[in-house]
Amino acid sequence: MKKAFAGIFVSTLVIAGCSSAEEVKTPASSPEAAPPQVEGAKLRAALLPVPKGMSVAYGPEVGAFGTLKSTQQGLAAIRKAKEQQPLCAGAAQLDAAKPEVARSPAAVIAFSAARGSITQAVVSLPAAEFPAPLPKQCADYTTDVGGAKVTYRTKTLKMPAKGDQSRAYLTTAAGGSTTAQIGSVMIRRGTLIMSMLVVGQRVKPQGLYDLANLADQNLARVAT
Repeated sequence: MKKAFAGIFVSTLVIAGCSSAEEVKTPASSPEAAPPQVEGAKLRAALLPVPKGMSVAYGPEVGAFGTLKSTQQGLAAIRKAKEQQPLCAGAAQLDAAKPEVARSPAAVIAFSAARGSITQAVVSLPAAEFPAPLPKQCADYTTDVGGAKVTYRTKTLKMPAKGDQSRAYLTTAAGGSTTAQIGSVMIRRGTLIMSMLVVGQRVKPQGLYDLANLADQNLARVAT
């Protein structure tokens, strides 16, 4: 990830409820909170392979969703963001603060390259659940991030339907002369939820859809 965009990337991901791949440095697993071996292998199999031109920056980490390092960093970011944007912080994402979600088995991986990063999580929930759409108030707003004014503009993408439920967004974060984009995709198949964040200077919707297709194919294989 280019350092020139790092601050905006982190700011964007704070609002999305996740932390950047660069910031997550952790062992490949969490033995103290690991799900049963079969479930863990199933969730790991649903993760994307390493995209061309990228490398693994983090993971795969497997364990209860609320105990994963990436989730913990995301929750800390949400708590901080809620001081200024209580409605938008963590909106349209899985709520890891809910006990039943926090206890759910999950697998997470992140990839990085000079052009940006991809972070993916697959969570096995106790019942079918899908996050509510992004509130209208969160589609366009400006907030203070570390003393800098950052404007977030999010549009809902017309991604072809995936699984039982799916949704995709494209957010542009601009602060001063720096601009970055984050594409987000969420797909549900049964009680499995796949969440993916693609961050870069420019994120093309078609590229996001291609990744979503591959992610959904993997999800379909393990959901049956």
